[in-house]
Amino acid sequence: MPLTARELHQRGVDAANSRRFAQARRALAAASARTDDEDLLARIDGTRAYVLAQTGEPAEAERLSRAALTRPGISTETIALAHGQLGTLLMHTGRLDEADAFLTLAIDALDENSVASANLLMSRSIVGMQRHRLDDCTADLRRAAAAYESHGAEEPLAEARHNLGYAALLGGDLVTALALMTASRPILAATSDLAAAISDLDRAEVLRDAGLTTEAEDLLGAVAVRFGAQRMRQARGEAEFHLARSLLRHDAPGAERAAATAARRFTALGSDAWAARAEAVRLEARIRSRPGSTPDAEMFTRTAATLARGGFRTEATALTLTSRLAGGGRMPRLAADAPTPLRLRSHEVRALRASAAGRDAEARRIAAQGLDLLTAWQQSFGALDLQASVAMHGTELMFAGLAAAARSGDAEVLFDWSERARHLSQQVAPVRPPRDPELAADLAELRMLRADLAGSDWTTDARVRELRDRVRDRQWTATRVAGSRGRLDLAQTRARLDDDTAVLAYVYTGTALVCVTVGPAGSSIVDLPWPRIQRALDGLRADLDVAALTRGGPMAQTVMRSLDERLRALDEALLAPVRAAAGGADRLALTVPGILAGVPWAMLPGMAGVPFTLATSVSRWLGDESAPHPPRTRAATKTAGFTAGPRVARADEEVRTAASAWRDARAAPGADPRVITGADARVATVTDLAAQVDVLHIAAHGRHAVDNPLFSGFELADGTLFGYDVDLIPRAPETVVLSACELGRSSVRWGEEALGMTRVWLHAGTRSVIAAPVVVADDVACELLGAMHSELARGVAPAVALASASASTGLTAPFQCHGSGL
Repeated sequence: MPLTARELHQRGVDAANSRRFAQARRALAAASARTDDEDLLARIDGTRAYVLAQTGEPAEAERLSRAALTRPGISTETIALAHGQLGTLLMHTGRLDEADAFLTLAIDALDENSVASANLLMSRSIVGMQRHRLDDCTADLRRAAAAYESHGAEEPLAEARHNLGYAALLGGDLVTALALMTASRPILAATSDLAAAISDLDRAEVLRDAGLTTEAEDLLGAVAVRFGAQRMRQARGEAEFHLARSLLRHDAPGAERAAATAARRFTALGSDAWAARAEAVRLEARIRSRPGSTPDAEMFTRTAATLARGGFRTEATALTLTSRLAGGGRMPRLAADAPTPLRLRSHEVRALRASAAGRDAEARRIAAQGLDLLTAWQQSFGALDLQASVAMHGTELMFAGLAAAARSGDAEVLFDWSERARHLSQQVAPVRPPRDPELAADLAELRMLRADLAGSDWTTDARVRELRDRVRDRQWTATRVAGSRGRLDLAQTRARLDDDTAVLAYVYTGTALVCVTVGPAGSSIVDLPWPRIQRALDGLRADLDVAALTRGGPMAQTVMRSLDERLRALDEALLAPVRAAAGGADRLALTVPGILAGVPWAMLPGMAGVPFTLATSVSRWLGDESAPHPPRTRAATKTAGFTAGPRVARADEEVRTAASAWRDARAAPGADPRVITGADARVATVTDLAAQVDVLHIAAHGRHAVDNPLFSGFELADGTLFGYDVDLIPRAPETVVLSACELGRSSVRWGEEALGMTRVWLHAGTRSVIAAPVVVADDVACELLGAMHSELARGVAPAVALASASASTGLTAPFQCHGSGL
């Protein structure tokens, strides 16, 4: 028996809701041909209009929706549904005021707890999102979720919860946003590939706002292709638009191209408001890629007016801010509930305008206010990568403040701004997350996949990407904030320094490098020859790696001569003038910007025999020094643990030699160090060891993951111990020694933040980490670190022990102390 028109219509509705649009078209055409009931035909037309809009024919969709309302004799309920359908279409084309009016008319006419009403509440919530009326949006979503739940409608309920996550994103709560979206995605993905793509589009926005632009852009590129394959031109344009927004801060020319493509697509679809959104991104990208150029004031004004008419008032204000930066004029007034990124942009524009006018004190004051706003936002995050990445929103504010501080010539002012830069992602103290068996299981599976996919780019595997996303998402939601760390000024720093120690606070302003010295002779600012330093840094890492690999070979002398010349040049330009200004201090604490993250300070001639530590910030270093130590960390009772990974030529010898230094220093047999090697050196065993000792030494092959430093790690018998595994350790060791290739390296995020395995351990609570930013020859590591442990076992501070070992062995290596090592 053939299906009735009503049954075919329902089949079309189900297919359309699952984004199976070709199937929906066939069912709806058949339904329309089998009835002359005007009421049913109006409903069929409404569903056909939805399919047309989704597949790139918004003008025809609107015509069909309006025609449905003119059919004679249709019911009150059908009129309400047709109003709702028309409102939804207008919402997708950016005509928000009209959309809100039609949707409200429809919602008021329908049963409050019906699924039909819930569907329209979902559409109206999107209007609220786009107008940034988040209270109204959230209220509509909660009403819709309650209706879906009462009807047992699992899939739309998941979509409502996903959209609550998007509302949280717009409100700046990235952790809640990702948690809700991640929880909803499996249900949405089971509906259809396109539902998964829509979910991924929104998740990409969370990643972008979190500063994880590489991951966001990969995801946006993939979903744009999926939308294109389904002829969903509006959705594809939206993906391209968000891609352009992501590119804006780090690839302005790429953002300009992507925005122009999206704008052309929206214009062809008749989506004028969306075309204006894309054009706004294009105009800002053009200004960023051509600094100093004169903006087209008329184009800025026209585009901002179109955005405002379409209801995109937040984006209209953002575009006006950009025009004021480039062309002057009165600054727009922000609403009290303006989103945090927009408020930060306002401070940024005001600070840059003040600097350009020569009002540096005003520029510093405004930039500081903006960074305080960013700090308040950051304090809702405990996860290290999220804290570091969200600093994206303060990059230009920070450089504006640093440049203005450097121009002041005042050491006190510049030191304060140096600490702001260093402290931006250090001030939040995390709570150790509870043990999470599911997170541990995901990491274990990642270890197996990494081993199975050895020799290939394992990060491209679909299951690897899924697990990596899940690990990151769980860590974001599990890590909470215990409090915030204070920041010291110059006077407080001087008061806490002893006569033998100096601080070297390097500052990069975006165009120049300077250093504030604080020591026994007072404080000063030293201007450094940045172009000369850049030349010395170019190729340094390659020279260091080659020197380690050719040690003792026929090319060794030639390679070492080249490396020595480069290190001397770097020492003369970067270190010698600063040390001269700092006076005769015997010990040094350095704070360095991300641009200097790869410098092998221990190998510079001027550092020979000098104990030094690379502090995350002076405030944290001196705070750690003054903090009371747990009783079991006193020198007489410290415990040590050692582990060796596979395929390191002298790893077993290295850890046993180092362990013997601790045995020789012990009177009580019970205090002997623990040594784990061979098949016993597994991730679970090593993390358990880490929780029980004060000093942990790991000799293993390591690898720094540039795209996501928290997936850096070292190789053990059963796979890689990742940075994320460190957060599963309930109590981090006081000192960690990473005798592993590359694990002293960092990835620079947004100009200032250097993130790598050393920072992972320090964030977890370790006071000092000894590691190298480049390859170290196995025999050098074995001898040097063995000698260092002889000093550590006697209670000598890590930085002092490392300097003493270098002097006693005559070995110069890139191992250096990070954190509070003096």
